[in-house]
Parts: sequence; structure tokens; C-alpha cells
Amino acid sequence: MRKQLLLTASSVVLAFGLTACGNSDTTDKSGETGGSAPGEKTKISYWTGDRHDAEFVKEKVAEFNETNTDGIEVELVVKGDDFDTALDLSFQTSDAPDIIRVKENTIGTFYKKEYLAPIDEYLSEELKAKFPEMVDLNTFDGKRYSLPNYGTTMRLIYNKDLFAKAGIQNPPTTLQELVDTAKKLTEAGKADGAYGFAQNFKNPPSALGRSSRVIAEMSGFGGFGYDFKTARFDFSGFKPIIEAFKQIKDNGSMLPGVESLDIDPLRAQFAEGKIGMYLSFSSEPGVYSKQFPAKIDWAAAPAPTIDGNVKGASGFLGGQWLALSSKSEHKDAAWKFMEFMYSDQMLTAYQENGYGISMVPSISAAAKTPEVNGIEGFLPNKYDGVWPVYPTVAPEGMKSDDAFFKYMLNGGDLDAIITDLNKRYNAALDDAMKNDGLKAEPDAGFDPAQLGGKFAK
Repeated sequence: MRKQLLLTASSVVLAFGLTACGNSDTTDKSGETGGSAPGEKTKISYWTGDRHDAEFVKEKVAEFNETNTDGIEVELVVKGDDFDTALDLSFQTSDAPDIIRVKENTIGTFYKKEYLAPIDEYLSEELKAKFPEMVDLNTFDGKRYSLPNYGTTMRLIYNKDLFAKAGIQNPPTTLQELVDTAKKLTEAGKADGAYGFAQNFKNPPSALGRSSRVIAEMSGFGGFGYDFKTARFDFSGFKPIIEAFKQIKDNGSMLPGVESLDIDPLRAQFAEGKIGMYLSFSSEPGVYSKQFPAKIDWAAAPAPTIDGNVKGASGFLGGQWLALSSKSEHKDAAWKFMEFMYSDQMLTAYQENGYGISMVPSISAAAKTPEVNGIEGFLPNKYDGVWPVYPTVAPEGMKSDDAFFKYMLNGGDLDAIITDLNKRYNAALDDAMKNDGLKAEPDAGFDPAQLGGKFAK
């Protein structure tokens, strides 16, 4: 199955976001007296899992509450890694938000769960032309459910000070180099409490989604275990990646306590110089500029591949931002707020304040690139590209990320684990194709090596 994006390389500049996933839950009720319309206010809620832009968005919510003339009052709710679970519960208890922050790895699931309402009736021809339409990223079955703001790239983030102390000149380009470099960094920094490598394994899908995924994609394998050539799941490409991660942990080169480490505590440790390397999204420049000011010299480099050969592309993420809840009783009011958030003034300020580079061609052409330390390492290169959208299935039993992390902790037969994953995921795929109308068609000509570089300047 090869999904085509209705987006041309000449019409959009690949965006790199400054998205950070937090772990706290806060609510903003600013602007309670805003608005000039008489009578009772129309109250709506916006739920997001983003932390990096929370203060900026709070300011914009307050501005909207104070200036809109329709008597609308927006409540901003910022959640952490429990966002998906909390959203599921809200729909079960009829307490769902009116507007939902959606991402490339959640919008398809939320669509299938019928959490989202199409926004086509609100889109003028001007808006349709302005915002890129991306099949299976913001458009499903011919209807749009979100509009883009910014996108992200993925990189290896490394501590240049610790590299220099260990006498290492260049970041690793292969898995073996990753293992060896982590060990050398640990030997150089252990006296000061620094270790060579870390990931936020409190949440295995988050940890491996920002690490094994990009290594697999750069090596020519689907980052979620799906083979587009055969239209089947095959996790065998992950074997050397997971083995390398296990080796780093087993030889003591991984930061102790990663089992309970969340992404923000990891970033705090890196900012203090306690971590040599980790893999993540282009959120990090904003994080180390605003959230956790870095006390070290750091940089970003392309993720390593299995053997040093790039046979695919580092998937760029994006194409969506805000979505309208299917359970909202105030859809018109919610759209007015979304329209405000998608205004030129708002999106331009979003980029120029360093929260992300816009995916909207008219904005990216006019807005200034933020001056944020470290951002140069995340700029689009010849290895960044857009992968097709893989089919999302719900296998029985343990999911792949949890199974791989369990192996990293306890060992076992990795070949047998992969065989089991393939069997269960393909059974779920067959079931979804038979009973849910899911389409998955082989693309014998699919070549991941052809994906890269189409968005590089």
C-alpha cells in the first residue's frame, strides 16, 4: 500500500517542530470575563499534550477570550503522557473536550474511534488552497479533520563536551559505533555521574518511537514494522537495533533507572551533562533554550543506521495540529477558536518565537527562522523524507514496543519474539481488512531509498 500525499516538494518546505512531551496536567482558565456578547458565555475546552508551547498558547487563549465578540470562553487543558488514556476516558464519560490536539501517530486512531468531526463545512476555498492536504495524515475518506501547523525531524542528540573528554571526534554512524561510543563516553564520564546513552523507557512506545524507529527507517525498514512492498508486518529489521540497545544496557553504558525515566527528566539530565547521547525529535532546541537551559555544548546529527549505509529516509512528522471533537455541542464556537489559531498572525508568531517552522507554504515563505541554539542540526537534509502511512492495527497481547523493552530488560529468544509479533500483528491486519474495511495492498516497486531529500533546501 502506497499512500500518496497531496503535497508537492516545490510547494512546501519541510518543517522541523519544537514539540516537547511533558508529564504534568494543568488547566488554564484565563479570560473568564472576556468577550463582549451579552448573556451567558459559550464555554469550550481545548486539550493538548504539548508542553513546549504551553505559555505561548495560554497567552493566545487569553487573547482570544478577551477579544472575541461572540461570547466564547476557551479553557486550555495541558496534559502529559496520559493524554490518550485521558481522552479515551473523557469520551466514555461524556466529558470530552471540544478541540483536540492531534498528531501523526494519533489522528488515525482518533478518527477510527470516531472522536473527530470533519471540518470541511467550515473551510473556504481560500483555506483549502492555503493548507496542505495530506491523505491519511489530516484527510480520511475524502474529508479533512485537521490542518497543519509545523512538522518535525528526528536526530541523534549528543553532548559535545563529553565527546571531547572521551576523545571522540564524530557521532556514531552505525549500530556498532553507537555501542562502542556509549561505552567510551561512560568510561570518560562515570566519575562525574555521566553515562553514554539514555532513553525514556518509562513509556516504551515513546522511547522506541524516537529511537529504533528512525534507525529502522534510515536503514530501509518501516519504522512501525510494516513492509510496504508485501503489505505485511515484519519486525525482523528491528533485531540488530534492539540487540544493540540491550548491549548498551547490559554493559553499563546506559543511564541507570531508565525503566522509570520520562522524557522531561531525561532532558533535565542531559542539560546537566549526565547523558552522552539519545535520539529524539526536533523539539530539543526549544527545550534547551527555554525549558531546560543547557549547561553543556551539544549538537544534533543524523541517526545512525544498522551498517552505516542509508537505505531509506528519516521520516518527517506533521500535517495536523487541531481537530474538532465529534462530541462537541458547540462546534461553531470551537471552529471560531480554531480559525483564530490558524490565522496568519498566530502561525507567523508561532514560528518566529521558536516553537516550530511552519508547514504552511505561505507562512514558511514569509516568517523568519527562529534563532535558537542547536536548531541547525535539525534542518532538513537529503535523508529526510515522508514515508507512506502504515495501517494501524490492534494485536492481541503485548505490543511490539513493550515486547522489545521486556527483552532488553530480561533477555530471551529475540527471534521467537519477532516471529510472535509478526504472527499477531498480521492476524490483526487480516481481521481489520476482513471486518473493518481496512485496505492494505502490496507495492512491489516501493523503494525507501527514493523518499529522502525531497524537502531539503
